[in-house]
Amino acid sequence: MTHAADGYRFALSASDRAAPLVSDAELARWWEGRPRHGTLSVERVGFDRAGPWSFAEGTGDLVHASGGFFSVRGLRVTAGGAAFHQPVIDQPEIGILGILVKEFDGVPHFLMQAKFEPGNVNLRQISPTVQATRSNYTGVHGGRPTPYVEYFRAPRRGHVLVDVLQSEQGEWFWRKHNRNIIVRVDEDVPEHEDYRWLTLGQIQDMLRRDNLVNMDARTVLSCLPVSREGRPEPRDRFGRALLRSYGGESRHPMTAVVSWFTEEKTVADWRSQLLPLAGAEGWRRTADEITADGDAGFRIIMVSVAARIREVSSWVQPLLAPTRNGFAAFLVREIDGVLHVLVRARAEPGTLDRVEITPTVQYSASAEALGRPEPFADEAVSPPAHRVRYDALLSEEGGRFHHAQTRYRIVEADPGLPVEVPPDFLWVTASQLMELVRHGHYLNIEARTLLVCLHSLA
Repeated sequence: MTHAADGYRFALSASDRAAPLVSDAELARWWEGRPRHGTLSVERVGFDRAGPWSFAEGTGDLVHASGGFFSVRGLRVTAGGAAFHQPVIDQPEIGILGILVKEFDGVPHFLMQAKFEPGNVNLRQISPTVQATRSNYTGVHGGRPTPYVEYFRAPRRGHVLVDVLQSEQGEWFWRKHNRNIIVRVDEDVPEHEDYRWLTLGQIQDMLRRDNLVNMDARTVLSCLPVSREGRPEPRDRFGRALLRSYGGESRHPMTAVVSWFTEEKTVADWRSQLLPLAGAEGWRRTADEITADGDAGFRIIMVSVAARIREVSSWVQPLLAPTRNGFAAFLVREIDGVLHVLVRARAEPGTLDRVEITPTVQYSASAEALGRPEPFADEAVSPPAHRVRYDALLSEEGGRFHHAQTRYRIVEADPGLPVEVPPDFLWVTASQLMELVRHGHYLNIEARTLLVCLHSLA
């Protein structure tokens, strides 16, 4: 299939006409049958029970004895003449976030996993076929091999549809990115009991439920080439405007969008540098956490995990634990009959190139504590109910964060909202966002989540 044909097929997989391999009733029974408690447990422990984790002599960094996985280090950030310090997760290795696609009766299905992660609020969530760090899939942990990883490592079987490096949370990770890859296969693939082939429509239905589709699945699915060819004309005004957003009409040509983004990267005055964790001013270590003297919005804790269904049945690890939920929203509006999304170019401390394209309004627990201005917060946080097109509480990375949740929202802006916006904001279409996400380090993780949520409204 060509890129355009793939997009058409994915639209078919999302439509009501798609006949799923697994019915919704069967899917519900399978999901409820996945073990959660008994075989799975997460217990908070002190640093005296950290096992292979320890604080490095001299730097105070929290590191693993193998030298793999990740470490917790210090970070110094200067912005606008001010400076602050914080811990940051440093994970230089590139992991695999991969989804297998296979057609059944002409309809693409995605092999999704019911995966346990120690930081999930509900233990299990719908995840990619493969979600693994390099340390995991190369066996540093000494456990069982990662299922299906052979489809995503060269030489592989199948046809690559998507393969791009994408960033993760720039406020909590130091320059972390993972390989987002989608591979189409034609051969028979053995189905493990914790995996099921789902249509895109079934996954989009799950996206409307709190804490069900995990962050890693969302970022991979956001990279899909989605086409609206052959779709019937929607009856409602919003639907017609959204459908046209996938076409070629837009307020700004693509060259202007890229130039705007380049300009914002040029003028950003944020600077970040790693430093020893022991040198992070305003942070202290207790017997069971690394915490700030004031309200920084998060702390570092240690947990002991038992999971007989994972490659390793038990382990201990640190997790970054937010103290409040985050918030991320797209404001959307019609411009000349085409739905446009208001995005922002924003600097974050740990991103590779400092600036990425973010939602209209975004604040994590730590960003809220820093008091960063959000010009359109009133429009997004407290809109009339009839303007809210999407609203769900979704979990962030459960392998590194403890109960980290973000309220994701798509809000139709008040018609009186000016089309002219501050210079770090820009109105773009769904088609332009899809063009940008084909390349790494343009859209941040929150914007990619909202993009796949926007697709679910079409």
